[in-house]
Amino acid sequence: MSRFFATGSDSESEESSSTEEITPKASGTTFKQSLLLSDDEEDTKRVVRSAKDKRFEELTNLIKTIRNAMKIRDMAKCLEEFEQLCRAFLKSKNIVDKEGVPPFYIRLLLNQNCKYRLLTLTLFSSQLWEDKEGKKKMNKNNAKALSTLRQKIRKYNRDFEAEIAAYKEVDQKTSYRNIYNSADEGVSAKSFLKKKPEAAPEASKFLKSDESSSSEEDDDDEDWGSDTVDSGSESSDEGEGKSASLAVEKPKMFAKGTEINTAVVVKKLNEILQARGKKGTDRAAQIELLHALAAIAAENNLGQGILVKIKFNIIASLYDYNPNLAAFMKPDMWKKCLDCIDELLDILFDNNNNIFIGENIAEDSENLAVSDQPFRVRGCVLTLVERMDEEFTKIMQNTDPHSQEYVDNLKDEGRVCGLVDRLLGYLENKGSTEEICRIYLRRIMHTYYKFDYKAHRRSLGLQGESKSEQDQEESEGEDSAVIMDRLCKFIYAKDRTDRIRTCAILCHIYHHALHSRWYQARDLMLMSHLQDNIQHADPPVQILYNRTMVQLGICAFRQGMIKDAHNALLDIQSSGRAKELLGQGLLMRNMQERNAEQEKIEKRRQVPFHMHINLELLECVYLVSAMLLEIPYMAAHEFDARRRMISKQFHHQLRVGERQPLLGPPESMREHVVAASKAMKMGDWRTCHSFIINEKMNSKVWDLFPETQRVRKMLVRKIQEESLRTYLFTYSSVYDSISMETLSEMFELEIPTVHSIISKMIINEELMASLDQPTQTVVMHRTEPTSLQNMALQLAEKLGSLVENNERVFDLKQGVYGGYFNRGQFGHKGVYQQKQGGYQRGGYRNQNQGNY
Repeated sequence: MSRFFATGSDSESEESSSTEEITPKASGTTFKQSLLLSDDEEDTKRVVRSAKDKRFEELTNLIKTIRNAMKIRDMAKCLEEFEQLCRAFLKSKNIVDKEGVPPFYIRLLLNQNCKYRLLTLTLFSSQLWEDKEGKKKMNKNNAKALSTLRQKIRKYNRDFEAEIAAYKEVDQKTSYRNIYNSADEGVSAKSFLKKKPEAAPEASKFLKSDESSSSEEDDDDEDWGSDTVDSGSESSDEGEGKSASLAVEKPKMFAKGTEINTAVVVKKLNEILQARGKKGTDRAAQIELLHALAAIAAENNLGQGILVKIKFNIIASLYDYNPNLAAFMKPDMWKKCLDCIDELLDILFDNNNNIFIGENIAEDSENLAVSDQPFRVRGCVLTLVERMDEEFTKIMQNTDPHSQEYVDNLKDEGRVCGLVDRLLGYLENKGSTEEICRIYLRRIMHTYYKFDYKAHRRSLGLQGESKSEQDQEESEGEDSAVIMDRLCKFIYAKDRTDRIRTCAILCHIYHHALHSRWYQARDLMLMSHLQDNIQHADPPVQILYNRTMVQLGICAFRQGMIKDAHNALLDIQSSGRAKELLGQGLLMRNMQERNAEQEKIEKRRQVPFHMHINLELLECVYLVSAMLLEIPYMAAHEFDARRRMISKQFHHQLRVGERQPLLGPPESMREHVVAASKAMKMGDWRTCHSFIINEKMNSKVWDLFPETQRVRKMLVRKIQEESLRTYLFTYSSVYDSISMETLSEMFELEIPTVHSIISKMIINEELMASLDQPTQTVVMHRTEPTSLQNMALQLAEKLGSLVENNERVFDLKQGVYGGYFNRGQFGHKGVYQQKQGGYQRGGYRNQNQGNY
């Protein structure tokens, strides 16, 4: 085994070797040459390095370049530098045969993480190869280079199997700390423990240990003990901190005999905080030091002021543990964070009149010492709780929603809401109006999407429950509707920012719609006028608006207001991006339109899974609403060439169903709706009902509603009524008269209901008929054209167009630019386009204004 494995460095032997040789001046130096040299140049000593140093420096430089390329995932550069490294290693064969294979070279070829926690080239290429999603995003050159590099490394490592095994054995048996601290192994203190004289003894304990270091310069120094590194460089500073932290097992907070008082603790706190955010800071060690400092302050009875100050910084350090904003907190850090906020609120409640906290308190005006005056601490507990709420959202976003872990994490929401409620009670007494509005919104955001089953049962009369159960439910707290009403109305009156008020209004509407309070939700939406300027809001507010509109549409559907439901859901469903617009996922087809950074931002906007709206339920409600509107309209305007389209998506589903070469029993929800539409078009309401309401559709859609039976009854009623209208539109030309009693039996509707439907159709001039009251019959007037007449009218219109086109062609040949040509371009055709465009725009505008 090479001697490098036993010691990890040969810095002392290098110091005693001939690495630094002073070349004497040549005896033949002339006086002219000496005049040309300055005094500094005469004193300069020329350093001649050994061949070993030159070769190993070349290898280390190539390894550094490879690792830099690994950091940016430039596989083409990795492959190029690896090939150069192999060639440079062959040049160093004579030195390697004498000295042994250097450990830093073997470390690069390892197939697992070594104790230094550095990602090796073998492991890096394997991880990239297994990352299927990452490989898809690679460009062609990088993907090809990755495949080539992986093959070359596997083949190259066969020549170093013995060295790799030996290195692993040493890595497992040798303690990293003993390598630095043992004087018998020949490690130079000058190389590994360079302390700055002005640094405080405790300064090094804040820096990262060897486990989290990735510095390539330190890496090479550990293996070779090179003392040619500039002591003022950044990497050298990190090495000093690391070695100092390794030498001290458990540093003392204060020197022996130091008097512990508030000033000393504050000074120590500032020393700890000076390392916060700096490169190389060991964040976990910093948190432990703050906890230790809080314990010392409590043991010495320094008062609650300094304790609150330390708690603020502990919580801030927990948030800073992950420097990446997209990263979520680990379970242990999350639990610590909740405990610290709970402890902080305990202190604030126990000393409600003796502690004043706020962001407007300057640090020089803080009062942390025990005195007759109340404690004054700079800080904002509301900001900490808001950040805690955001961290909880990130945890839920990054957890598999179909795992037990998601359920376990979701249980923490009760504790999060409890902390929000505690802070809400504290700020209601001591907070400003702005702070109260902010904490109210946090409480609203945890309430608006939850269905209150207890309030729902109470609204139904608490059927089947005893008096004791009723009293118990009433004593458990007020309804969510009362809570939402109180919190939202305070924000409406006091908030000065449009965003908080907008979010509160949308949440209030959502909560009303969720509990089937249609008229309150609709009136609040119309009075808010949010639909006029919501496009100027930030994306999270727009997502909340989309969710509210969808919930409003579902609420209208449950209430039997089919047209309102269709209009509310039209914009979301017609876009084909409902999943993305509701913040419930990203569409793969749009992945090419966004870069990696935009994708990260959009993922942070996603709504946690437990807040999702069922997309299949949403689509089913929309298609059924479109069916109930579109099928009677299609029957009434069957031969109208200018018939408008109510729902493009519904027509698309009908066309897909018509193109099927083999029609079998429907399987998916869409196929059920298409089959039901065909049955309704024929006036067969029973078949339509069987396709819409059956065991398969019940389990997928209708059972998701809180009032399942009522929704099913409403659907049956609507299907009967619209089927009756469709039947009259389709077959009215066949009848001279028809009895309302017969229609009542066919569609199982009451005679007054049939009478009402037919009367509305006659009043709206949809049906040319009259009612004979004594005989209860509908007498058809037959003023509408028959199908043959409609076809003749269409033919006449097409012939007129053909004649007009012929006239245009004739005028062009004769060179005359008048007549029908000018009238068609600027006259008749222009008016038609204007009318058609005005009709379409006016219809869309009136439709929106009349509903949303």
